Amino acid sequence: MSEGTPGLRLYGIKACDTMKKARTWLDEHGFAYDFHDYKAAGIDRAHLQAWCREHGWQTVLNRAGTTFRKLDESQKADLDEARAIELMLAQPSMIKRPVLELHDRTLIGFKPDQYAAALNPSN
Repeated sequence: MSEGTPGLRLYGIKACDTMKKARTWLDEHGFAYDFHDYKAAGIDRAHLQAWCREHGWQTVLNRAGTTFRKLDESQKADLDEARAIELMLAQPSMIKRPVLELHDRTLIGFKPDQYAAALNPSN
């Protein structure tokens, strides 16, 4: 299967449970991918801007996570895309995970059915 899916890159944090599920799913289904740990290696503005253009910053920013919830209320107030990107650049653990970069689009979050539909060429 992996021969037909060149260029898969999975972005996230190594220790995250959802990341582990996504990596296990990809491994079990024979998909090769590069893993980018943005907590260890960071993330650049261009990636965040592209993801926000594709999905909206409200989807990319993980407001349910501990890191976001611990922010001062003033940091959470009046969020827009520019402010959300600054928060995610400063603390990449605020990016919803995983982000799976396909050759023509990205998937945010992990749902087995969504991965299967995106990665199975017969669908």
